[in-house]
Amino acid sequence: MIIQAKPIPFFVIKKGVQFLTWLFRGRFNKLVIKKTEVYKNHSYMLMSNHFGFWDGFWACYLCINGIYESGNIKGFYIMILEKQLQKNMFLRYFGCFSIAPGRASISESLDYAAQVLNTPGNVLLMYPQGNLESQYVRHILVKEGIGEITSRITGNCQLIWSSNFVEYFESFKPSVYFNMLDCGTAKAFDINDFTQKINQHHNGAMQKQFRFTHEI
Repeated sequence: MIIQAKPIPFFVIKKGVQFLTWLFRGRFNKLVIKKTEVYKNHSYMLMSNHFGFWDGFWACYLCINGIYESGNIKGFYIMILEKQLQKNMFLRYFGCFSIAPGRASISESLDYAAQVLNTPGNVLLMYPQGNLESQYVRHILVKEGIGEITSRITGNCQLIWSSNFVEYFESFKPSVYFNMLDCGTAKAFDINDFTQKINQHHNGAMQKQFRFTHEI
């Protein structure tokens, strides 16, 4: 049996993220979002590269500042490993629910994720890599679990990818760049096309971050 989420209202999460953004404003030089089209009356599977401690906070920031203005978000959910959630049960109130790869309950977790995404206005955060990797990895390997979820979604769900990069350049403080990409809907999902699309986008966004250097 999975550990289900018991999320607090999204407006509370929104206020919390806005407060944390204000609180941590001195840590960052700037946060730049390169937006994409957000579909109306859809749920949203938000995905990004997974490379550090701040990933969850940045996902919330992107959700509020890159999706919320257009999408009218109702709920925010995150799928995390069961052993991690068992150690931090308070995360249930921030939309976290469990998955245990290799166990019988995995199908229940996938069904729960699809159920979340059948409701317009819900956002599910996913990291398709499944592991922490460098932000500058040249190829993002997408685990098959995302296809298992999309095949179970019956509502209208938009897939959104963001390649996130941290740079210092001339500042003592880091700047975070969010490069969003519209990946279509769950109904048209094909894992090979999706993998190719996000890798092309990721490498293109990475090259722009290099500024003056062109790799041979």
